[in-house]
Formats: sequence, C-alpha cells, structure tokens
Amino acid sequence: MNLGFKGRRVVVVGGTYGIGRAAATQMAAEGAHVLIASRSADNLAEAASAIEARSGRRAETVAVDVTEPEAGEIIAQAASSLWPAVDVLVTAVGGSIRSPFADLTDEDWLQNYSFNILSTVRAIRALRPLIAAGDKPAIVTLGAAASKMPYAHQIVSNVHKAGLLGLTKTLASEFADIGIRINCVAPGRTLTPLWTKRADKMATERGTDRATILKEFSDEIPLGRFADPDEVAIMVTWLASPLASYVTGQAINVDGGIAKGLL
Repeated sequence: MNLGFKGRRVVVVGGTYGIGRAAATQMAAEGAHVLIASRSADNLAEAASAIEARSGRRAETVAVDVTEPEAGEIIAQAASSLWPAVDVLVTAVGGSIRSPFADLTDEDWLQNYSFNILSTVRAIRALRPLIAAGDKPAIVTLGAAASKMPYAHQIVSNVHKAGLLGLTKTLASEFADIGIRINCVAPGRTLTPLWTKRADKMATERGTDRATILKEFSDEIPLGRFADPDEVAIMVTWLASPLASYVTGQAINVDGGIAKGLL
C-alpha cells in the first residue's frame, strides 16, 4: 500500500531505538526524508546506517539532550536547515521508573516529567511554525497503555503518560484551525531496550534470567507476548500519513489487549 510519504519531511525525536527508530525506518522506506534526534552521536550514526540498510534512504541526524530547555530550538534549527517546512513530527521519547510511591523523590518526579512531557512540549512548540507550513501536517506522540490502565509500581509514568494524552487531545482542538492533526499511540509492553534492561535488572535481583521475567510479564497480556517495535510503529506511520486525514485527537492503543477499559 502506498501511504503517501514520498517526499514528505519527517522529524522523529527519539529515533535511535525502539518504536521511534522503527517508525523512522518505515517512513523512509515509503519515500520520506527523515531527520532523527537523540542524545548520543554514536547512537545516531548507528541508527542512520541501520535505517539506510532497511529502507535504502539515509536519515539526517541531530544530537540533542531532549531534557534541556533549548532542545526544541536545536531540533527546529536542524530541520529548517534542511527544509522550509516539516510535514510530520513524531515524539517517541519517554521512560518509566518502576518503584513504590513511598520511595520516589521530588527529583524522580521532576526528571521523569521533563523526559516524558516537557521534551514533547518543547519539540512541538519550537517546530509548530514549520509544521504549520507543511503539506497535510501531522504530529504523533508516543504515550502508553498505562495512560488508560495504570500499571502497578509505575505511578510516575502512569501520571505523566496520562498528561501526555491530555496534551495531545487539547492540542488537537487548538491546532485544527491551522490544519495540523495530532494523535497519540499508546503502546503496551514492547520489546525495546527499555524492557530488556528492566528484565535484566529484575532477573539479577531475583536470581533468575531475562526470559523468565519477560515470560511473567507476557502472561499478563491477552495475546501472550510482547510487541515487536515494528508492530507499534505501523500505527504511528499510518496516523502520520495522509491516509489518516480525518483522524485527530485520538489515543490508539497497540497493546495486545492488556488495557481493558472501555475508553
């Protein structure tokens, strides 16, 4: 299927691994020009090569710490040096702290807020003029199924991912007048480095192995397994495409059925 990405100008914040990298690869394979942003220059170089190997198109890169106040402007400057406008922005940064409420400090809350919420706010704010000048422009934020069904021991990300959902829905109304669509993809448990590192840490603490930990978490998912990043990224790619031209303000779960709420 032709998703209409040929020649489209795409910025993916958090494009070096996991769902962000998979989405960047899919869009590049569809003919998009892609700029990926992340903290590590080495990771960016590796990701750009991997995207080229899978898609035939090499991604442009910009090294930036998304938790810093100037991050949005740095990304916008990199994009404007390449193109006069941006058609698609994907914000695929985020993370969680697995901890009981009583053990969390103010610093834990503020750091996670900066990573999960402010990074997206800054990117959208700085890139909005370029996106408004784009062709059939779209923004896709990456939330979590936890925004609709909170996970135990992940209160920080539960709160912040719900906030990201509120941001997305509010901006959908505000940006409609300037022709920008914005939606949120809410993945469940996806086999990314975040999850493999978490499983390794838990395995060490419990004297077992990664496979055992991942199996325990998989057993809670109706489909019985973690998602591959590509399975989530295809929803990101579709929502960013012109084929989703009448979809805005939505939060769509790609979670193997783990979130069982009606909304």
